[in-house]
Amino acid sequence: MEKMNLTIHVKVWRQENKDAKGKFEVYTVNDVNPDMSFLEMLDVLNEDLIKSDQIPIEFDNDCREGICGTCGLVINGTAHGPKSGTTTCEVRMRTFKNGQTIYLEPWRAKPFPVLKDLVVDRTAFDRIMSKGGYITIRTNGIPEANAIPIPKENADLAMDYASCIGCGACVAACPNASAALFVGAKVSQFALLPQGHPEAARRVERMVTQMDDDGFGACSNHGECEAVCPKKIPISAIAQMRREFLKAAVK
Repeated sequence: MEKMNLTIHVKVWRQENKDAKGKFEVYTVNDVNPDMSFLEMLDVLNEDLIKSDQIPIEFDNDCREGICGTCGLVINGTAHGPKSGTTTCEVRMRTFKNGQTIYLEPWRAKPFPVLKDLVVDRTAFDRIMSKGGYITIRTNGIPEANAIPIPKENADLAMDYASCIGCGACVAACPNASAALFVGAKVSQFALLPQGHPEAARRVERMVTQMDDDGFGACSNHGECEAVCPKKIPISAIAQMRREFLKAAVK
C-alpha cells in the first residue's frame, strides 16, 4: 500500500540576529514524504522559501546520522522531538499526522544565546571542555590490553558516559538550564578509568567552576535531562560528578 504524503504546518521561531526580537511565523509544507527526516522536511521548506524570494530558515546540522549533535531543535516543546533516544536528524516525518502543526524553537537557555532563527551559540560547552575534558598524562606506547585491570562494570559505564555528543538537549530541557548531565558525563568517563585519576581533582574543579561562570543553573534532580538525552546518558553521571567534586574539595 502506497504511503500518503503529508501536509505539515510549521510554526517556527524567526530571529534575524542575536540582538533582534524574534517571533513565530507559520509556513505550510506540502507533499511531505513520511520517510523524510525532519531536517529534510526543513530543506524542502527552505527551497520553497528561496523560490518565493523569502529568507530561508537557519538551523544547525552536520552529519545527519545522530553522531555530531549539532542539529538540536525543540520540537513541540521537547528537545530533539517526540521520540526518545534520538537526535533531531533521526526523527522521521511519519511520526507526525497529516495536517499537524509543529512548533519549532531553538534551545532556550541563557548560556546558549540565539544567533539566528534556530541557531544558538554553544561555545559555552567548548569552554567547559577546555578546562579539563581530556587527559594530558603521557602514556608512552599503547599498553597491552590486560596490563591495566579495569572492572567490566566500570569500563561499560565509562563507555556509556563517553557517548555524550554535547548536543545541549539536557540544558534545553532543564527548567534551570543546568549543564550538570553534560559535565557529569565528561567528568565521569575519566573518573572510572585509571588513566583519568592523576588529573581528577583539577579536572572536576575547573570544569564545574567554568560551568557556573558561564551561567548554567544548578541541578535540582528534575530528571528532564536524562529523558531527552539522545544517547540516554543516565542521571547517575551527575551523582558521580558530585562525588568527584567532594573528593577534590576534601583534598
